[in-house]
Amino acid sequence: MNRRNMEEKRVPPLGARGQIVIIDYGAGNIQSIKFAVERLGFTAILSNDPEEIRNADKVIFPGVGEASSAMQKLRESGLDTVIPTLRQPVLGICLGMQLMCNSSEEGNTEGLGIFDVDVVRFRGSLKIPQIQWNAISNLKTPLFESVSEQAFIYMVHSYYAPVTDQTIAVCEYGIPYSAAFAKANFYGTQFHPEKSSSVGEQILRNFLEL
Repeated sequence: MNRRNMEEKRVPPLGARGQIVIIDYGAGNIQSIKFAVERLGFTAILSNDPEEIRNADKVIFPGVGEASSAMQKLRESGLDTVIPTLRQPVLGICLGMQLMCNSSEEGNTEGLGIFDVDVVRFRGSLKIPQIQWNAISNLKTPLFESVSEQAFIYMVHSYYAPVTDQTIAVCEYGIPYSAAFAKANFYGTQFHPEKSSSVGEQILRNFLEL
């Protein structure tokens, strides 16, 4: 075996870099996220077991539905106290990101308090929910490595988080709002990377390679 082949043999496949856990708490579109992860060459498991989640290399926290009922499911499983203590990279998606904030107007829900902002409902004459492709700008952190300013991502939501100093991407729908957050090892996207074509795949890959 030549030197090049020996070096290539020592490089682990993408899926061997550590366990990826997608939190399964009954409030997420988890299969589409799992398929998106697998398309990138990684493997992931679905779990609501605190020990499996704590021991994961990366954690994805999805969410679809209504904030107060989703938070109730987290409390029932004890995950409301587990998620804020995680030390590995964590990615909240859509409602998952909103639940990582201080609170949400939806159902007067107290959140996990990871991102220091309150989620509020779109107001005025805007069509609600916002269901459309939208452009992201002011991109920061390695989460958006190789993603162009004004790239388009897919949004489905009626509530939003205002722009703060933890905002790492911005969208506009009547007003500017946070498309993504970062704080320490925690990341959140209001958009669905698993539904955002090649741009979403790049963002998801960037997270999995942190």
